[in-house]
Amino acid sequence: MKQTLRAIFYSFAVQLVLLHFKKFQVLIVFWLILFSAVNGSFMKMYGVNSLYLAPEYLGDVNFLSTTMVGIAFGIFIMSWNITTFILFSRHFKFLATTTNPFLKYCINNALIPLAFLGFYFLEAVDFGTVKELLSVWEIVVLTGGFLTGLVLSISMSFFYFFRADKSINRRMGAGGENDTTFQKESQTHIAFTSSGSRLLKVQSYFNSPLSIHAVRDVSHYSRSFIEKVFSRHHFAAMLSIFAAFVFLIVVGFFLDNHIFQLPAAASITIFFSILVAVAGAFSYFLQSWSVPFLVLMFMLLNILYRYEVIDPTNKAYGLNYSNKRDRPYYSRESLLALCTPAKVEKDKALMIQILENWKKKQPEEKPVLYVITTSGGGTRSATFTLNVLQDLDSLSEGRLMDKTFMITGSSGGMLGAAYFRELANQKARGRPVNLQDANYVDHISRDLLNPMLSSFVARDMASPAQKFKVGNHFYIKDRGFAFEEKLAENTQRLLDKQLKDIAEDERLARIPIVLFNSVITRDSRKIIISTQPVSFLMKPMYDTTRVAEMDPDAVDFGALFSKQQPMNLRLLSALRMNATFPYLLPNVWLPSKPVIDVMDAGLRDNFGQETALRFLFVFNDWIAENTSKVVLIQIRDRKNGGWENPYESNNISEIITKPMLLLQHNYYKMQEYTQNQMIGVQTAFSKNIYKLSFQYVPKKDDATAALNFHLTRREKQDIAEALSSPNNTGSFRKFKQLSEAAPNDK
Repeated sequence: MKQTLRAIFYSFAVQLVLLHFKKFQVLIVFWLILFSAVNGSFMKMYGVNSLYLAPEYLGDVNFLSTTMVGIAFGIFIMSWNITTFILFSRHFKFLATTTNPFLKYCINNALIPLAFLGFYFLEAVDFGTVKELLSVWEIVVLTGGFLTGLVLSISMSFFYFFRADKSINRRMGAGGENDTTFQKESQTHIAFTSSGSRLLKVQSYFNSPLSIHAVRDVSHYSRSFIEKVFSRHHFAAMLSIFAAFVFLIVVGFFLDNHIFQLPAAASITIFFSILVAVAGAFSYFLQSWSVPFLVLMFMLLNILYRYEVIDPTNKAYGLNYSNKRDRPYYSRESLLALCTPAKVEKDKALMIQILENWKKKQPEEKPVLYVITTSGGGTRSATFTLNVLQDLDSLSEGRLMDKTFMITGSSGGMLGAAYFRELANQKARGRPVNLQDANYVDHISRDLLNPMLSSFVARDMASPAQKFKVGNHFYIKDRGFAFEEKLAENTQRLLDKQLKDIAEDERLARIPIVLFNSVITRDSRKIIISTQPVSFLMKPMYDTTRVAEMDPDAVDFGALFSKQQPMNLRLLSALRMNATFPYLLPNVWLPSKPVIDVMDAGLRDNFGQETALRFLFVFNDWIAENTSKVVLIQIRDRKNGGWENPYESNNISEIITKPMLLLQHNYYKMQEYTQNQMIGVQTAFSKNIYKLSFQYVPKKDDATAALNFHLTRREKQDIAEALSSPNNTGSFRKFKQLSEAAPNDK
């Protein structure tokens, strides 16, 4: 038994695994990321595991999608083999004397890839059964697709290297070493580090998957001969990695064509393949100079960015960035100038006229005014919001949007609300739209994550040179553009408009006013995007004779960027700026002095109530005189009360990191506590304000839909079923009662 274990331990396959952990551990990190991505622990909140376990191609999980992921994994495995072969080959010279040395190396280097593939298949079958509700036959088909792609890519790689081996053998044979003195006796192979310590000891290796050979004695081969064999294999290996990089560039240039929109898992894995090769190249050529070189590269990029030689920033599409002379100053003085008392009164008068236009549409003398606020939460919130609005519209006999004056909120919820508003607008214009059609829920719940990540890899990283035009201005295509285009496609391009296209409809109250609330990263002020002037929302209303002056905590986008053609902003860009998930979507940079950038509205007001309550307070007198009541409809993707996902410390590392991550983990709960206080004060002064809350609460606590832009079949089903929860059933009933309690018609 001891001899068997000793033989296993000193086999080339086991020694290679140990060598990976001894040297160049950075390459092991890529495997750890893949393992954790597949089991859901890496970027869990973004649902990255679904990209790998249920990859989509052309909008569906199918044979082709898993085939492409299989090909990508094959490329990654071969990149891993190629890179480590280049790095380690000098330590196992015995391979140079074998036929097809690279093939022998790959066979012996297969333990980690095989462990990952086994783990991946187990996770994929479980995910497909539980999350995607796939049948056994569907799982068999998808598995067949993955294996087809994997075998195809690896086979093509080996075919390439077999041809390379023949070419190398011919060249080496012309002037190579005389092998007549070849000694067949075996000899243990020991490799040492530059300091003289033992690196690995090999007694046997897999000559094929089913045969084991003892290590040969290669002392009769000259060092120059062995190094020449390996160097020519290295050149052939680098050519194959270069081909993968060229492939990504080509995909990036043709990404607008759906055929080239690969599953995100495939794009990410191919990108990892290139990163593995680049990391290996740094280690091989620069060795101990790798870190200083990276520091210098980082410093150089900073200098190039500072002097505007390179510009990786994302733009708000439609806005004028070329007019640098008239860019507004972002300062305390400039913001105060946008909300002077005279300006506020002027803007209030304009908004009151819109309120009067809304009132003229209502059949009652003093109608019920509805304000809808919807929370962030990616596609789960967008889907739940649309589900709720459909049911509310049905209960109000198709007049929900007519009765609603304003919609505001954050992130995904605003995607669903904006889509429903446009559908209602199309119906009002005489188009054949059934607002209760389940297909609309299917549209808004379609995947947005795959095109974003595919674009990040193929465009942002590999080919960031393509441009597109909005009006007279050009912008670079990146993952922000990919998000907007996919959202437009999913919603039949109904949202593919500019603010100027909806300004008149909002001014005449044909449709509810929408307020977007992106957050400026510089100081956490809101930047409120609206087709109408909203200086009255830039700071709280207060008695200036009794309270010291307050600075603005919000910015009127249209007023600040009045010379940058703000009404040319795409509605899709406003939605994206309102839903900028960190890292998934790029921050949007705005043309001010100094330049400011904005992120997701949820960082400041995840539930949309802060903006809505300020609006109601500003127009409290008009509302009291002209309406019977205000119904604040809150649609949220989580429970009330802040009891879910308590921040617990279950290990030492969490105890250490808890003070740093406390705010990040609980920020939306803190918002809720503050906003509960606000609405308590508001209702104390205004007796006719009612609040209804619709909450997405999964049937099982461990089955919550992921907070990202991708939903599985099970998650879509769970969101639909959440409408019938006791809380939501009660809120629908209360909505009906409040609607029926309205005064009689004129």
